[in-house]
Amino acid sequence: MRDMGNARAIAPDTAGWPAMTGGLADSVFDTANRDSGLPMIARRSERGDGTWNTMTAGELRDEVVDLAKGLVASGIRPGHRVAVMARTRYEWTLLSCALWAVGAEVVPVYPTSSHEQVEWILRDSGCVAVVVEDEHGVMTVGSVCASLPLLRHVWQLDAGALATLVERGRPVPATTIDSLRRIVLPDSTAVVAYTSGTTGHARGCALSHRNLASPCDTLLAGWGHTGAPPGEQPAVLAFLPFSHVYGLMIQGMCLRGGLLMAHEPDLRADTLAASLLSFRPTYLYAVPFVFERLFKTFLRTAQQAGRGALFEKAVRTAQDYALAVERHRLGTGHGPGLDLKLQHALYDKAVYRKVRAALGGRVCGAVSGGSSLNRELTLFYAGIGISVHDGYGLTETSGGITAQPVGREKWGTVGRPLPGVEVRMAPDGEILVRGPSVFQGYVNDDLGTHSALREGWLATGDLGHLDPEGYLSITGRKKDTIVTSGAKSVSPAALEERLRMHPLIHQAVVVGDNRPCVGALITLDPEFLAHWRRALFAQGDAPGREAREENALRQEVARAVAAANTTVSRSESIRVFRVLPELFDVSNGLLTPSMKLRRDVIARRYAGEIEAMYQSASRIPRERRLDEHATWDESDDVFRRAR
Repeated sequence: MRDMGNARAIAPDTAGWPAMTGGLADSVFDTANRDSGLPMIARRSERGDGTWNTMTAGELRDEVVDLAKGLVASGIRPGHRVAVMARTRYEWTLLSCALWAVGAEVVPVYPTSSHEQVEWILRDSGCVAVVVEDEHGVMTVGSVCASLPLLRHVWQLDAGALATLVERGRPVPATTIDSLRRIVLPDSTAVVAYTSGTTGHARGCALSHRNLASPCDTLLAGWGHTGAPPGEQPAVLAFLPFSHVYGLMIQGMCLRGGLLMAHEPDLRADTLAASLLSFRPTYLYAVPFVFERLFKTFLRTAQQAGRGALFEKAVRTAQDYALAVERHRLGTGHGPGLDLKLQHALYDKAVYRKVRAALGGRVCGAVSGGSSLNRELTLFYAGIGISVHDGYGLTETSGGITAQPVGREKWGTVGRPLPGVEVRMAPDGEILVRGPSVFQGYVNDDLGTHSALREGWLATGDLGHLDPEGYLSITGRKKDTIVTSGAKSVSPAALEERLRMHPLIHQAVVVGDNRPCVGALITLDPEFLAHWRRALFAQGDAPGREAREENALRQEVARAVAAANTTVSRSESIRVFRVLPELFDVSNGLLTPSMKLRRDVIARRYAGEIEAMYQSASRIPRERRLDEHATWDESDDVFRRAR
């Protein structure tokens, strides 16, 4: 390994991307054979000084071979399934490549999974081994081992399991690994990724090597040149879970495209911010929640420095500038005028440059996936010089199936279908897709497979629409559609997205099934709430301060709801809402590890609050119900609940 300062600036040649002939592990070996000295992996220095060391393609290949030999010595054979239950760390990449090299299949498991979820996934997939991070993982697996007759090994990373495997595999010839790798076919199963169905247990999506490679290779061929300035090697900080197909796609692009990849397992805001500053990626892959949090952090920092008004003006200028550029790009306008260019240049020196520096100073572009990114937020990032390409995909499609075409981006959409992918709309608005990345089927669920795949078309379960130029917009999940007692169908995604854009609001869940109107459960951002309180009353304690704070908070949230309602018709607008004392988080089971709302769990946990919210609204005189402030239960102490 070498200090990162010595890393060479080499961009991969993606012209004429070769057809796939083997498995995913071939990427490591092919790159090493082509340029063994190419930096491939960046690992944090053990000195703890924020520096990173690089591992070359040749070094990565050798470590993959050594570990693969240990797996063979431990009885892992082609077709065996091995679960990896760990955060995003280097060992995840090493393990997956070694398993693919011997023809085994990877079963990703979120390390935060419950005992019941772990038991179901390991039993349903028939795993013969599982790799965990720590003692907690060992205990979780150990508690369900009695129902897993096929499970032979539990390997713990933090207990030195990989070093033990390497030592065990020393007698195995390297030619054995080479022989096993060469018999892996593109259509062999590489990953069994579990995803929640509409009801019942999670279902295992069988993804082949070709499935997983297809979106990676397509994006590298068409978009690879945008990953770094000319002459520089693209650098990616991987922090999204590899247990999710989006994270696997990021890993695949790095390995197949010769990108420098670093791992960050800790998703706490301060840790991630420090890693961005020290690693200095050239490209950012994240979910909308991350981009929203970054924006709110920038805003809060500016306000704390007394520059909030300046930042807000800079935001509007960035959005206006990006909008003018977009109109010119799409042939509907003349581009930014002279005054706007001058204002933009001024704010670039005073504001935008500092925002880019907070991300490491080298980020030249980004991708948002997992759900749609707010158009206004996309315009802001584009206006400060970081184009965030919103894309669309799901586990059953091995990741991306649409992307923004370079030079023809239309912000607010998820772009157009990737080359080789077809998208069409069902009569009810459901998105149907087909192409080389569509999965092989659900493991042990032929009925579910036949239901999802209709004459070669995958029914995604997502709702959306295609505009005349073929750009796709997502309007929500089919199963999330709310039907009020007045038979009005409401897709909650747009309302929730707009609510989250308010700095005080952390998350929101729209409810209203079989209710007279639409309602919302809202949580507040703790950091911004503390900042908001300090800014509201900077003169210390005063008589009646708590009551005034609560009233001001009530009014501020009401304004956020009113702003969200401007995006929908009156019959779809939020009429009742309540602030909850608990954040929606992965740790309390209210968010998935990929940061999506667990709507059913939230509805069950807060059934009492939902009922009380509608009951209190029904007691408000009819002539007052159009008043947003009148939708509050007067006895509800918002200030105390949000504390």
